[in-house]
Amino acid sequence: MRESMEFDVVIVGAGPAGLSAACRLMQQAQEAEQELTVCVVEKGSEVGAHILSGAVIESRAMDELFPDWKNMDAPLNTPVTSDELYLLKSDTAAKKLPNALIPKTMHNTGHGLNNYVVSLGNVCRWLAEQAEGLGVEIFPGFAAAEILLNDDGSVKGIATGDMGITAEGEQGPNYMEGMELHAKYTLFAEGCRGHLGKQLIEQFKLDNEADAQHYGIGIKELWDIDPAKHQPGLVVHGSGWPLEGDTTGGFFLYHLENNQAVVGLIVDLNYTNPWLSPFDEFQRLKHHPVLAEHLEGGNRVAYGARAITKGGFNALPKMCFPGGLLIGCNAGTLNFSKIKGTHTAMKSGMLAAEAVFEAITAGDEGGKELGSFSAKFKDSWAYDELFRSRNFGPAMHKFGPILGGAFNFVDQNIFGGKLPITLHDDKPDYAQMKPADQCTKIDYPKPDGKLSFDKLSSVFISNTNHEEDQPCHLKLKDAAIPISQNLPTYAEPAQRYCPAGVYEVIEEESGPRFQINSQNCVHCKTCDIKDPAQNITWVVPEGAGGPNYPNM
Repeated sequence: MRESMEFDVVIVGAGPAGLSAACRLMQQAQEAEQELTVCVVEKGSEVGAHILSGAVIESRAMDELFPDWKNMDAPLNTPVTSDELYLLKSDTAAKKLPNALIPKTMHNTGHGLNNYVVSLGNVCRWLAEQAEGLGVEIFPGFAAAEILLNDDGSVKGIATGDMGITAEGEQGPNYMEGMELHAKYTLFAEGCRGHLGKQLIEQFKLDNEADAQHYGIGIKELWDIDPAKHQPGLVVHGSGWPLEGDTTGGFFLYHLENNQAVVGLIVDLNYTNPWLSPFDEFQRLKHHPVLAEHLEGGNRVAYGARAITKGGFNALPKMCFPGGLLIGCNAGTLNFSKIKGTHTAMKSGMLAAEAVFEAITAGDEGGKELGSFSAKFKDSWAYDELFRSRNFGPAMHKFGPILGGAFNFVDQNIFGGKLPITLHDDKPDYAQMKPADQCTKIDYPKPDGKLSFDKLSSVFISNTNHEEDQPCHLKLKDAAIPISQNLPTYAEPAQRYCPAGVYEVIEEESGPRFQINSQNCVHCKTCDIKDPAQNITWVVPEGAGGPNYPNM
């Protein structure tokens, strides 16, 4: 029988939502002079190791959580100083769009906005320091592997994964049994497509009244650039080339402090062409003059990828269930019309903390469904913001970047997000893919090793590592499907949608063989989302495995 520990609140995931919840819980406990035990489990080797985001963040939630953050050395050091938006027309041509024609949600300067270019990993490290200072226990390197239930079906807590299990599923010499963490309430803040969040949504039918959730894959690099080109606070966004046809998405390039810049591409995962490789689209994107002028002469220092929950308001599941709450990107609180989700994730965590604390101080022994959270969320600026942006993603999906952009300009700039219509996009991303023989094969240029690179050298600088002798954490429901079904119909797209070279089709004398290189996995979750057969399930590997991002 596993050992167990008892807490008032257990939080799964040390991202902005989970850490904000932890901090707000303990702030309230101190104000009320009440003892409260709060634990955060984080699968990364340290807080921030698995955090990857653009990131430009709006300080609104931080202002509420820590009003004095500027004097507390919070790593929001680079205010946005300049904002540019481009439509790339070809591999060399581009049109810079005037601010007057841009939906106001995409503006990052003016209008009293307080936006900062940050490393979200470093912001989370700082939040973790504040949480620990307030008395929160944080356990990095422990993956929440299992949901525990009470006899009445309510959530009791989680169990961390066993350590030292061999690839054959046997107990190795360093075997250590996982531990049960019991709580009155458990907050699930795993980020996009959370392994346990996915189970909770299905088990408690949380998405019964929601549209299909939608996702993008974000691929990002951190560069040391020529100091002569460095413009701290410059924010550049764009869409168009190299994404063509019905493939939508957009790029970002932000100038941080210390002569560093980040560059990335978001590809919406509703694309139809199985020959498309988001990784290779990103590599050729960097050769466009709009981006190359910033990067040439620089040095790439980090790489990573992460899926993004971008369905918005219409796809939000019910966030409360007996014994717990879904918060942040695990629920899908990102505001894609702003290309920002940190402030809304933090706010959802803070509201969750307030609902949980009220219940516990009223003598609640746990296991209830906290309807008070739903009421708090509906009364919040986060809900209002998401509601006003509800048409943004569906418009882009239905009408494309130009007509969709025009619709969004009218909706946001003229009607303030309150057009009396709601667009819906209810077809899941995985179901959009067309057979390979109906699509144009894409021949990608070879990387030059200066601006563009291959997958394996990219994974190397993500510092990804997994204990080799452990069960594969990428589970196939049917091991035959990749070769028998996906290969003849879709030319097995896992070879291309994975940004880390995890999936390969190996040609052998006996025929093709599907190979999973799970050691390469950067935990982006794209395979779990995009596989057309929905045959791949991502589960947590042994704790501390995966990427080790620096200031991403």
